Amino acid sequence: MAGNAGSLTDGLFRKLEGRIASGEMAPGSRFPTQMEICAAEKVSRTVVREAVARLSAQGLTTSRQGSGVFVAETASYRAFQVTRDELSELADVIRLLEMRLAIETEMAALAAARRTTADIGEMRDALQRMDDARDDAEAAARADGDFHLAIARSTQNDYFVRLIDFLGVRLVPPRSLYLRGGSKEAHALYTAKVRIEHDALLDAIVRMDSAKAREAARHHMQESLSRHSHLSETAQMRGR
Repeated sequence: MAGNAGSLTDGLFRKLEGRIASGEMAPGSRFPTQMEICAAEKVSRTVVREAVARLSAQGLTTSRQGSGVFVAETASYRAFQVTRDELSELADVIRLLEMRLAIETEMAALAAARRTTADIGEMRDALQRMDDARDDAEAAARADGDFHLAIARSTQNDYFVRLIDFLGVRLVPPRSLYLRGGSKEAHALYTAKVRIEHDALLDAIVRMDSAKAREAARHHMQESLSRHSHLSETAQMRGR
């Protein structure tokens, strides 16, 4: 039921977001009440409340005390963003991984061509911190993000750095989604596999082999995408 409610919330959010983006709900106009949305969309108040909260978190709506909720004046011009709430569902994590697949392959190739000795030191330090944080998922995720940020810095292109820094902890799919209910052995296997993928990427960058770095980054992203896609398919089968 929880997964179904999450899917309904996601669908409603995207529908409302689309109406705002298209101008159907114009900036400054009054936003429908939650009861009105419930009646129109035939969904529960919980689903509506969560979808509307996500719109507010993304700056698409604004509340005026005593007047109600309105479409934000800046809704049509909001910057690209990925919020923490959006990564609570596997489908959203998969969409983010698809975007990263396109970005990180070329980022790795540039890093291999332009990296410095200091950049390599930062990457190795991040991987060591990942090893040291095997029992601390949040610390491991931060170190994982730092590894990719070090690769971004190696490109000597500040736009890559700003994008990866912006994504921050969102860059690394929450391990709780993939490893939920798993054994210690499963956690260890997952960590070891990710480390092998990272080592292959680092090795190519150290050797300044852009083709191999592109290949290693693509493999790493594809593997992560495959792991989470498989998990999503399994969850859907169980929900039937």
